[in-house]
Amino acid sequence: MDYFILGIVFIIYFLMVGYVGYLAWKRTNSSEDFMVAGRQTHPYIMALSYGATFISTAAIVGFGGVAGKYGMGILWLAFLNILIGIFIAFVFFGKRTRKMGKNLGSLTFPEFLGRRFDSKFLQFFSGVLIFCAMPIYAAVVLIGAARFMESSLMLDFNVALLVLAIVICGYVLFGGLRGVMYTDALQGSIMFVGMLILLIFIYWVLGGVTEANTALTNMAHLYPADALAEGGTGWTSFPKFASPFWWSLVTTTIMGVGIGALAQPQLAVRFMTVKSDKELHRSLLIGAIFIFVMTGSAYVVGSLCNVYFYQNFGQIAIDFVGGNMDSIIPTFISTALPEWFVYIFLLSLLAAAMSTLSSQYHTQGTALGHDIADAFKNRGTTEGFTDEELKASATNKETRIGFISVSQLGILIAVVLSLIIGLSLPGSIVALGTSLFMGLCAAAFLPVYCAALFWKRATKQGALAGFFAGTLTSLFLLVFVFKKTATGLGICKFIFGVDMLINAMPWYTIDVMIFAIPVSAIVLVVVSLLTQPMDEKILNRSFKGLDDGAK
Repeated sequence: MDYFILGIVFIIYFLMVGYVGYLAWKRTNSSEDFMVAGRQTHPYIMALSYGATFISTAAIVGFGGVAGKYGMGILWLAFLNILIGIFIAFVFFGKRTRKMGKNLGSLTFPEFLGRRFDSKFLQFFSGVLIFCAMPIYAAVVLIGAARFMESSLMLDFNVALLVLAIVICGYVLFGGLRGVMYTDALQGSIMFVGMLILLIFIYWVLGGVTEANTALTNMAHLYPADALAEGGTGWTSFPKFASPFWWSLVTTTIMGVGIGALAQPQLAVRFMTVKSDKELHRSLLIGAIFIFVMTGSAYVVGSLCNVYFYQNFGQIAIDFVGGNMDSIIPTFISTALPEWFVYIFLLSLLAAAMSTLSSQYHTQGTALGHDIADAFKNRGTTEGFTDEELKASATNKETRIGFISVSQLGILIAVVLSLIIGLSLPGSIVALGTSLFMGLCAAAFLPVYCAALFWKRATKQGALAGFFAGTLTSLFLLVFVFKKTATGLGICKFIFGVDMLINAMPWYTIDVMIFAIPVSAIVLVVVSLLTQPMDEKILNRSFKGLDDGAK
């Protein structure tokens, strides 16, 4: 590999990111600009920002590696990502979130929930959960990106970690969400081109779609023994029903990631960045195509690597890379593709990591600087404000401490935290950190978010009860029951002397969301029905224009 050319490519890329960040900074003049990109975002930028935030390096390399070992059953995740993460999210959640968020003058996801239920406590505790849970998630993405720069550019890991944090911090700190979304669109475009070329190439190398897929089907006798023992049946077939493999694939990988996307704060806030439903409709098709190509390509290429490695080296993918699933796609890239594409793919991985990190930093920063710090300044309620005053408050300048705003200070703290954690965590924490955050957010936010949008009878007390019930149930299961996180954290082992409290199939393989979300929903409904309905003024303000088709 010509490291001089690769270095030039990366310098050009960072200059492009810097220029786009500069444009965003020039156009950021108010809280509304910083938090929700002025509510005037172009459909293309919104769709690619949503998709690029959704898809990280772990999704390309990590899940692609899972497909390389276990096969195309994971393609159901791509289907669910498009059906739930794009179609249902944009059509049913996005339109109502955009309109209700504008009615309430809310600038963040916690503030949206707080004002909808007239509860500064809900805004505050939502911000606390986001700020406390997301740093590990951000740190592991930062670690992955830094390790990638270390191996591709021969940079010291600590230097790579610092460079990435400074570059991302720069355009997030000054450009806010507008800076995040502008750079996401650039990075998403690079990711899309890289993955599309990769998908076309592997089918071309293996003789076409039919030939490649047939060859993979005919290799079922070579399927890994450990996967067969847990219920696997082959690379192009689904695992046996109710087997350990089936429970893990369906509840954790497919349902966990597919449904969990609806409750991700960094994704939900994107719906507030466009000015009308028309822009959301236009974004829908772009977002669906982007997710289809990104996830579908990663899963298909990962699976078909088995055919390539077996035909050329006499080994299946997982054996060829020495048992490390994360190495399957990078090894295929470096082994099979021309050097010029290696540069494109490396750039695609860096873009995927940076787009996810920038959204995480912005979400953490605004959670601390806007939701936690400002929740007790009556910003979690709409009481005493007219519609005009709420809208005007969104265009005000941020509260400042010296030369920076409180949200910018929150972003700086988030960057420092991710650096500290990134320097101290082992590499094996990636899956654990992601699972913790996804599980907590889905359990804590999804029932409350649904109730906020669709159920007028939901009350402040019900929302708070559902939020805490989901959060505490999810935490308990993650620490004491769910095998992947319980054994990784080691808290259960330390307290009770066993890896997990329930050591029987299928309970320890079922994702925590399958239990925590129903608990949260039931508690929310019961408490709401037992308490007084919300004030009609708040409901009328929240749902204004939602039932009459108003834009």
